[in-house]
Amino acid sequence: MKKLILHPENIPPITISKKEEELLLIFPRQNKIMAFFTQDYLDFFIELAPNNNKDWFDENRKRYHKSVKDPMKAFVDHLIEKGKAINPAWGELEAKDCIFRINRDIRFSKDKTPYKLNRSAVLVEGGKKNHTTPGLYFEMGPEDLRVYGGVYKLEKEQLLEVREAIADNLDEFQKAYQDADFLATYGEIRGDKNKIIPKHLKAAAEKEPLIFNKNWYYFAKFTPETILRDDLGEFILSKYQAAQKLNKFFTKHIK
Repeated sequence: MKKLILHPENIPPITISKKEEELLLIFPRQNKIMAFFTQDYLDFFIELAPNNNKDWFDENRKRYHKSVKDPMKAFVDHLIEKGKAINPAWGELEAKDCIFRINRDIRFSKDKTPYKLNRSAVLVEGGKKNHTTPGLYFEMGPEDLRVYGGVYKLEKEQLLEVREAIADNLDEFQKAYQDADFLATYGEIRGDKNKIIPKHLKAAAEKEPLIFNKNWYYFAKFTPETILRDDLGEFILSKYQAAQKLNKFFTKHIK
């Protein structure tokens, strides 16, 4: 992997969207906020990529704590504190409820490299074990920052509930994903599809093919330099806000 070197003159100027301006009104800054992550956060993963083994990781463990693990915990704590103004349920979370391990699950994988090349976390009611409630998931690595939303792992009964909710509320659902902020941030709803759906939904599916989906998710990618912004928390929360109409739709109809 090509080493990424950032210099101040190479970092693009910060632009503020309308949604971010609204968030700055919600979260006024009392003092200047320093960036949570430094260039070494990115460099650590760049160097880990060709050295993805326990020996190298052990040799760099102190560096990992200083540049990756500790800043990640501090950042998620910050995100929880800021985000509970948007979703009060997040106020019950702790960073450990949200942050995923850096260790890969290699039990059923041909790729036996032990470590992920990014860090990730999710803010959702109940923490990372909740796979059905829409939340804010993000992952940060040297290739990009990604922000995700939607519903991915639904039980059979919940899947039917969402499909029926879309069929019964087509106008509300379509307005949610045709919202200007959503389109500008995410572009579209993605997801795996079933070829066969219950008969009573087929007429509605002709009007709205997303009823064939068995999950509904969306994501946006940003440059790795974004991770070094001092307003990273507000930036990520603004992307979550861009999908609020869809989040509310799914939350309302999933029991």
